[in-house]
Amino acid sequence: MRLIMLDTETTGLSPFSGDRIVEIGAVEVVHRSLEQARSFHHYVNPGRSIPEEVVRIHGISDAHVQDKPPFREIAPEFLDFIGGATLVIHNAPFDLGFIMNELQLAGLGGIDAVPVIDTLDLARKRHPHQRNNLDALCDRYRIERGHRTLHGALLDSQLLAEVYLAMTGGRQFSLTSDIHPRPASTFVRMPEQSSRRDEKAETATLMRRDPPPIHPQEMEAHISLMARIHKESNGKTIWQQPSPSPQG
Repeated sequence: MRLIMLDTETTGLSPFSGDRIVEIGAVEVVHRSLEQARSFHHYVNPGRSIPEEVVRIHGISDAHVQDKPPFREIAPEFLDFIGGATLVIHNAPFDLGFIMNELQLAGLGGIDAVPVIDTLDLARKRHPHQRNNLDALCDRYRIERGHRTLHGALLDSQLLAEVYLAMTGGRQFSLTSDIHPRPASTFVRMPEQSSRRDEKAETATLMRRDPPPIHPQEMEAHISLMARIHKESNGKTIWQQPSPSPQG
């Protein structure tokens, strides 16, 4: 199985509030080995300012990314890199939400069907009621992280690879029942898609309702009002205009 360990750094917490990706990193694991592993790494110009409180977390400032490409320019290379692989992400809904949003803004195809393993879900099953962020897991599995002073997408992807291999049996895969890749679409509900579903559900309910009864006096008053509006507009009401004849 070809696995891609993936991480992003962003301008904030929600792509649906205007936050964007500023760094993306990924590391390939083939046959559970990191030897000669390929990697994908880019800093990204988010097209907006990066708040100071976020800069303190990952160290990426506006000046650092001002000459970097926007996500749409690196997207084809990214999609090619992850093609045919299973993504492994720590807290998948967060990173997938940003990636799917960036791809949508770029007008590119989504990654809805790409299989994803969320190591945060896996860690919570293995270590309930404990801290399960990446730092805690590195400490638990004795993975060296002394060189990590700030969050960084590529470094965190490399650490995630070590954590995932340790959690799942090291170099020799340990058969377990709690590793279930799921399509990326099950982790994130994009606002545009959800609004369409909500609107469809709402109109479906309305369409099933019986039309309200109309009293004859109400109908007469309505017809009288429409006639008066038509007269006072000098015959320019839309509903009195003849329908255009079909062409051809």
